[in-house]
Amino acid sequence: MAHREYPTDHEAKQTILDVGRRMYQKNFVAANDGNITCKVDDDIIWATPTGVSKGFMTEDMLVKMYLDGRVIRQGDLDPSSEIKMHLRIYQENPDIRGVTHAHPPICTSFAIAGISLDKAIYPEALVNLGTVPCVHYETPGSPALPDSVAPYCKDYNALLLANHGAVSWGKSLIEAFYRLESMEHYAMVLMYTGNVIGKANVLSCDQVQELLDIRTRMGIHAGGVPPCAPRPSNVQDVLAGHSPLSADASPEVKTYQPAGSSAAPANGSTGGLSSADIERIRQAVIDRLRGT
Repeated sequence: MAHREYPTDHEAKQTILDVGRRMYQKNFVAANDGNITCKVDDDIIWATPTGVSKGFMTEDMLVKMYLDGRVIRQGDLDPSSEIKMHLRIYQENPDIRGVTHAHPPICTSFAIAGISLDKAIYPEALVNLGTVPCVHYETPGSPALPDSVAPYCKDYNALLLANHGAVSWGKSLIEAFYRLESMEHYAMVLMYTGNVIGKANVLSCDQVQELLDIRTRMGIHAGGVPPCAPRPSNVQDVLAGHSPLSADASPEVKTYQPAGSSAAPANGSTGGLSSADIERIRQAVIDRLRGT
């Protein structure tokens, strides 16, 4: 008999259909891309089928199966070839109740570039999602793909798959989907601050620790810890034409270490925007508004 914390079959199927529509509407998937699963018992999940757009699924298309891969019930379609990745995630971490895999454009761009999402610049991302490693490339649907994600299923909440896409999980399917949304939003912020504005104030180690304490109190015990700055660079109001920090006051960024650790800081710096930076951003905004 299913444990009380699991959804019913009907609830799981309806949630899968809802999440599929949201993924499709948000451009997280194209054509028949992506896959979704929801756990309904200790060793049973519902899964999306192969060859169907996630925006146009019906209940009768979904597949019910055991975590060892045996199919319990299905319609005319088989489960996705990437179901093995989902099964491995559930096997590695029994607390997981839902998994989403998609190709959000910005996350996928980071994955193609081989760049993890690990900057301490955004409190909501750090608390609710955490850092997102980028795991090495394996062919989609291959037996090696589950092995590539397995080491991260307990200590993180999501991954980028090199040259492929993104995968997230949670204690419910909705939480897994929210983390997919958060991952794409986080990637967009990193893209703008890193490649458009060209500057980001990295949170200090004390500020990061406060957020980690909040995360723990919320019952989130995974997500990793991003590099942090030895001292804050965001504690002054910024007026037009003024920088809160002089150039020589820009702090280094270092890898966060628990109290008592002696690890050396990593290279990196932050600082105020120069007048040339401000003019470049202003012109970029004007050009965008003009449609040029």
